[in-house]
Amino acid sequence: MAKATNLVIVESPSKAKTIGKYLGADYVVKASMGHLRDLPKSTIGVDIANQFEPEYVPVENKQELIDELRKAAQKAQTVYLATDPDREGEAISWHLKELLELPEEKTRRVTFNEITQRVVTESIANPRAIDYNLVDAQQARRVLDRIVGYQLSPLLWKKIRRGLSAGRVQSVATRLVVDRENEIRAFQPKEYWSLEAQLQLLDKPGVFKARYHGDTKKRELENEAQADAVIRDVTGQTFTVTSVKRADKKRSAAPPFTTSTLQQEASRKLNMTPKRTMSIAQQLYEGVDVPGEGTTGLITYMRTDSLRLSDDAMAAAADYVCSRYGKSYYYGKFHVFKTKSGAQDAHEAIRPTHVELDPERLQSSLTRDQYRLYKLIWSRFLASQMANAVYDTVAIDTQCKGHVFRATHQSVKFPGFLAVYEEGRDDEQEISSASLPELNEGDRAQAQDLTKEQHFTQPPARYTEATLVKAMEEKGVGRPSTYAATVSVIQDREYVTKTDKRLAPTALGEVVTGLMLERFQDIIDVEFTANMENRLDAVEAGKQPWRALMAEFYKDFHLQMQEAEKALEGTRLKVPDEVTEEVCEECGRNMVVKIGRFGKFLACPGFPECKNTKPIVEKMPGRCPKCGSTILKRTSKRGYAYYACEKGAQCGFMTWDVPTAEDCPKCGQTMFKKSGRGRNKPFCITPTCPDFLPEDKRGYYKKAETDAEGKEKKPAKKTAAKKPAAKKTGGKKK
Repeated sequence: MAKATNLVIVESPSKAKTIGKYLGADYVVKASMGHLRDLPKSTIGVDIANQFEPEYVPVENKQELIDELRKAAQKAQTVYLATDPDREGEAISWHLKELLELPEEKTRRVTFNEITQRVVTESIANPRAIDYNLVDAQQARRVLDRIVGYQLSPLLWKKIRRGLSAGRVQSVATRLVVDRENEIRAFQPKEYWSLEAQLQLLDKPGVFKARYHGDTKKRELENEAQADAVIRDVTGQTFTVTSVKRADKKRSAAPPFTTSTLQQEASRKLNMTPKRTMSIAQQLYEGVDVPGEGTTGLITYMRTDSLRLSDDAMAAAADYVCSRYGKSYYYGKFHVFKTKSGAQDAHEAIRPTHVELDPERLQSSLTRDQYRLYKLIWSRFLASQMANAVYDTVAIDTQCKGHVFRATHQSVKFPGFLAVYEEGRDDEQEISSASLPELNEGDRAQAQDLTKEQHFTQPPARYTEATLVKAMEEKGVGRPSTYAATVSVIQDREYVTKTDKRLAPTALGEVVTGLMLERFQDIIDVEFTANMENRLDAVEAGKQPWRALMAEFYKDFHLQMQEAEKALEGTRLKVPDEVTEEVCEECGRNMVVKIGRFGKFLACPGFPECKNTKPIVEKMPGRCPKCGSTILKRTSKRGYAYYACEKGAQCGFMTWDVPTAEDCPKCGQTMFKKSGRGRNKPFCITPTCPDFLPEDKRGYYKKAETDAEGKEKKPAKKTAAKKPAAKKTGGKKK
């Protein structure tokens, strides 16, 4: 067998496995495991005085992999850098080229919008050079965020609390949540009343309900007196049907997913966080083992703001719809959706790579979450090429003493795309009224019952993760690749907390946002942040030098830093205690959240008179492997964290390993990781799973053995084994 003459470098082993299947023996595919070179962790890593020159260093603990890749690159005739098709992927390719000292003549850049045999072979056959405009755009963002984070965060440490951080996008996202909370607090509810009449037809059988609509035009009943006045007017009087309007109402399918809409819909329908959604989508993009197909990439690239679909994809969808549902369910032509202005439009919308691989066919090959997300993407894409749904609608107006009561009803006449998919909503959908009897103009009725009900206008709802992503997209804060990370980090930093799926600012988040608003208005300004994203796009397009952009930004930022340091000298901002609903058993006060050496705990605000404290119970991601219930984080008496099933002794599950949001690809159970700092690799703890990792191989110190009485055994003394006598030879040592 001939030696491979070409090296292909991708980011992950699963992607390497999928691509390797499509390439011949002349290619060896290796994974870089993400970035191999980055700014240092311990210092700012940017020489501001030298035109913001970044100081890149090899990523810690990756030197062995770097040496392996460098050795493979030296042997290869051509090196294909096949990292993801976005700014981050372009930067990883550039870092690989620099780090591995690859000469220009043997370096090729290839990208895959989808990992299928056709696209992979076409891309390898048509490589390009590294796009340095994309690299510069990524460098600009990285350096910009590093300067903001490393100069602003220490100020927060000194003035509020150690360990805090600030960032361009995360600070604005936190502000959105804080602003919404302030809107809710300032909201003044307004009273209004509804009035419903149950009407009995006089000239023929039939009963139906109608709601008060107004008089000559639509009118809101503002108080009970107005509702009572209408009731007095119509009680005992005859209602006459004055209008019967019937119509067919068409509804078009939603467009295929972008990154933002995928995160929103997965949050609504699957209860997945944006971070979890992108992790599962990455797995589907990189490839999954499918019986009869091998390792197959199932969806197109999942970081996109485009609604564009290829002609081949739309043609395949048309064939599938016509063959499975019939021609009447097809849209009739390619359904093309217009991408919003300002979108980068670098990739297609998110869609299945092979529409014929329907979710049911793949279910046995996918984990539960992979199957649910793939089904969502597949269904949305297929529905986008299907016929409109048609509703039969009817609106009936009845009049009595000048008051109009209206009854409406709609029913599905032709399901169209609804046979496959219906888009979720963030607000509550109105439920259609019960079906109406056959009514004609002039029909008469009388009220059997009149029901009035008081209502109050509601404040704007707190953001969910889905609606926050939607707001960020609409306001231009961040880009598809940053939404999930931003929503995750503001919760990890404890600036925002999630309760009943809604996001609310913490006291810490409000204090930090207040300081930022007072001293760093540009950093926390929505329009400024959106404009910065546009300028980064200009760098990507080659219209703006990235160092000039940095110089312009830093001039104002540095001045704000100096003014803030001067204005806040000798000042330390206090974060109000977070008051909980937990009541102190000893004195009856509401307990507050405190932070100690072992983390957060509940304490009585009456200290030192009352010294009562309690541990905080925290819900963890994942599910109990024994019964499927919620896993809670608890703290032992000695301050060590452990994880147990919410059912306690009834279930009996307990572990020191940390539950993760990831499911095992083999058995679908929650995966765990070693406790402690660092990015520890998740593992499966289910004994019946082929990927089960025994406790003694999870990287912990081995527990001391005990004797029958429970006492620790002393290790046996080591004795040196007798070595055989060495033979004397006159030759050289071998």
